[in-house]
This record gives sequence, structure tokens and C-alpha cells, in this order.
Amino acid sequence: MQQITGARPAVDRVASLKAMLAAGLGDRLIATEAVRRQYASSEGHHGEHLPDLVARPTCAQEVQSLVRTAANCGFPIVPYGAGTSLEGNAAAVTGGLCVDLTAMNRIIEVSAEDMLCVVEPGVTREQLNAELRGCGLFFPVDPGADATFGGMIATRASGTNAVRYGTMRENTLALKIVLADGTLIGTGSRARKSAAGYDLTHLFVGSEGTLGLIVEASVRLHGLPETVLAGSWPFETLDGAVRTVIATIQAGIPVARIELLDAAAIIACNRHAALGLPERPTLFIELHGSQGSVHEQLDFIHAVGAELGGGELARAVETEARSRLWKARHQALPAARAMIPGAVTWVTDVCVPISHLADAISRVQEAVARAGLFAPILGHVGDGNFHVFFVLPPDDREAWAKARAIEEAMVAQALSVGGTCTGEHGIGIGKREALVAEHGPEAVALMRRIKHAIDPHGLFNPAKLFPE
Repeated sequence: MQQITGARPAVDRVASLKAMLAAGLGDRLIATEAVRRQYASSEGHHGEHLPDLVARPTCAQEVQSLVRTAANCGFPIVPYGAGTSLEGNAAAVTGGLCVDLTAMNRIIEVSAEDMLCVVEPGVTREQLNAELRGCGLFFPVDPGADATFGGMIATRASGTNAVRYGTMRENTLALKIVLADGTLIGTGSRARKSAAGYDLTHLFVGSEGTLGLIVEASVRLHGLPETVLAGSWPFETLDGAVRTVIATIQAGIPVARIELLDAAAIIACNRHAALGLPERPTLFIELHGSQGSVHEQLDFIHAVGAELGGGELARAVETEARSRLWKARHQALPAARAMIPGAVTWVTDVCVPISHLADAISRVQEAVARAGLFAPILGHVGDGNFHVFFVLPPDDREAWAKARAIEEAMVAQALSVGGTCTGEHGIGIGKREALVAEHGPEAVALMRRIKHAIDPHGLFNPAKLFPE
């Protein structure tokens, strides 16, 4: 097998691999350009990267077979799920074979007694939660998009519920992985903890498809709360809203979700979803628990926030009202994009210790205002993670240069206070240099050695994570 160096496979090798895979996959092997182009981009701003072939396996054995065949041809392999990644994580930068795992969408087992389930990588979070409705259980990780489990595990996704229920790191118990030689391995167990050897499960969680292909996952489930209480709460200042969040977390209030939308984000959501909310920095809050406890907790939060410039707290008790609120939050990206006709969105994120959160967000707001850009800010502020949605005309080079400078400063400031360059989007293409800035060249060199040990020919998702 040859080392993958970044060059696109030659035409004759593409034809050769196509001939070898066609017998086993039939019409689930796709070579037509029109269909391949559907896999060339995702929600990110990193442009199109056209794969040479697309395969849609339906079982682990097919994945093993196509990996072995592609490996023998020295062919790059790029896993693909729902296509909702934001840093070019699933881009076929060097062409190669795109492995679309969405047809592997079986829920293999639900064990209510053990509060876990076993799923294939193409299962989506909404699909699983629909299946769980009669069990009194749910899966809490909610990155906004209806992402697949394979993609969520590969990017260590989190989202609005992470402040209480954790990220994919905390909710992944075991995996089955196809390695670069086609070997199928299992990691982890059904037990809630283990001290048996290296923690291979969490080596693959967040590896962005660079070490192997996930073909099965065992994940934790959680009990549905007795009562869910949500609300929207405008503040006079962003600083007051953030200080309310910090006080709430420090007091140990077990909020399920606590999201911040700045005034620009509220303006976009109002226009998109007709929410009619005051166009000021706003917290969206959700509490889970007994009926008495959630009202006591919200009363405490309200007392804290009222002294910090909080206005009228609009409570949402009914399911329909809560769903409308969170649907608007999850549609903030298309809402922001719609504010400038024909615009492209560049979405970036950092995560900082919560004591530095207000300063970090204020710095970005000031920079955006000076640059004359439209860039709503939203945050999973309960864990210090916030996002900036730069809304940019595609051909305005000056605006893009200003956005890049703001993002670089945003990352540098986050790292300077002990934060991270990405709380949940991953590294992909967009933050490869930031990975070195965060961890240092020695740590990144160790990551490269791990990559080489598991994938010696650089087959899996080349040109990701590491600077060229």
C-alpha cells in the first residue's frame, strides 16, 4: 500500500477500485458527478471537495471489505454522516472514497434496565429519541442538527444539554471500529466504569474519522424528567446575563440548558420564527426535575438575575411552547444567514473557563462592531462555550479578512485564559494551526505518532487535524 500524501488518486486507480467494489455494492457504489457533488460540502464555509467515489455500506462486514479493498489500492477513505459538520471535518480534501454510513441506521438494542442502547453509526439522535418515547428514557446530547451517532462521536459533539448531561465523551460506553487493514475491534463495555487497560473508546471519540470507521456504538440513556420548565429572559446588558449564568452554575443549580443569544441573534430569530422577543441579550433556560424543585430553582435564578438587569422572565411550561422556543434556537444558523441575501455563514466556536466568559464575548462583540460586520453570538454558556456566526457576502474579500482576524484573536484570547480553540466543532480543516497553538508541537507530534501507529499509510480522512 502507498502512503497517502495529499494528491488525488489517479483516474486509472479510481476505475480499478470502482471495478473491485461494484460487485459487492451494486448501485450503492456511486460514481456519477452529480451525486458525488452532494457529498462535496457541508454546513461549513470551506468550499467543495469532490470525492472520487461514494460507497453506502449497510453492515460492518461491508465496511471491512471496502476498507480492505481501498487500502490495497492506497485509496483515501473519508467517513460521512449527516453532513452537518462546521470545520470541514468530512471533506474529501484529497478525493478518494467517501463512505456514507447513513444506511447503517439500525437501533440494535435498547436496554432500559441498564439505561443504555446499541446503535449503528447512521442512527440519528431524533430517530433514537422517537424510538425511546415509550421507555421513559431519552438520549440527551443535542448539537442542534439531527446528526448521526457516528458523526457525533467522531467530533465529540455536545450542545444545549451538555451542562447537565455531558458530551458524547461522557455518554459513549463502547465502540466497534474498523481499522485501516479491515480488522474489526471492540472497545469499552456495558459497565459504567472500567480500569482495564488503555481507554481505547475515548481515543476514538473526537478522532474525526482519522483513526478508523465507527460501525457500532453503545451509549448511555437518561430518565425522562418528571417536569420540564423553560423560559426566555431578556437582560439590559450581555454582562448581566453572563454573570447570572456564572452565579447559577457556582450555586450548583442543575440547569439542563442555559443558552445565551445576543441582541443580533434575537433579531435574526425573531424575523425567522416570529418569536416576538425583546431584542436584547437573552437567556433561554430549561430545568428538569420534580415539579417543586424546578420552580424553586427558577425562583432562585430569577432572584439572582433580577439584580443583574434581568427583565420579565417568560415561562414556557407546555410542550408546544418549549418546542417553539428551542426550535427557534436550533434554527439560529439559517436565521442569521437569511439576514443578508446570498450570504455565506462562517461559524466558529471557543470554550473558556466561565469566569472569563463575559470578557471573551464582549471582546468579540467589540471587534465585530469595529469591523462593521453582522455576526450574531450564541453560547452554551453554562459550560463556557460560545459560537460566532459571521454572515458574509461570498465575494467580499475585505469582510472575510476581517472575520478571519476576529476569529484568530478570539482563539488566541481563549487559549490565553486556559480555554480551548473549539468546544464542540472539532479541528477538521479550519483549526489545524490552532491545535498546535493550544497543545504545543510536542503534543501534536505525539498525536501524529498515534495516527501513524493505527493508520500507518494515512488512509483515514487525510489532511485533517494536523497542519500540512
